[in-house]
Amino acid sequence: MHKSNAVRRAAALVGGGALLLTGVALLVLPGPGLLLVLAGLVVLSRQFPVFARYVDPVRQRALRAAEDSVSSPLRIAASVLAGAGLLAAGLTWGLRPRLPFGGWATGAGLLLSGVVLLALLVWSHRRARRPHTP
Repeated sequence: MHKSNAVRRAAALVGGGALLLTGVALLVLPGPGLLLVLAGLVVLSRQFPVFARYVDPVRQRALRAAEDSVSSPLRIAASVLAGAGLLAAGLTWGLRPRLPFGGWATGAGLLLSGVVLLALLVWSHRRARRPHTP
């Protein structure tokens, strides 16, 4: 095995594993858990074929969940409010270092979470409104 191939496999293992573990955690926490699980499996499957068999079933469930998340105006409004809340919390924690875990490290994480949530919401909405071909 060449050194560059070993480095590529190690990077895929670390990056894909991090995405996969974060996605699993977000299955019970607020966030796009299935989409991150899918991203982790895709990264891992490119270097480790044993993961390839899980990609399609997870992709189908993740895309179905993304469509369900924008299936009603109430769900869309709740998601927008959650994203706005994360952005507001991020600014608050960043600007108020005396809060528990205060500072820009926590604030940046919350801001990033809000941006990701809103970006995925827009992506899900556009995908759900696009005509499907059989």
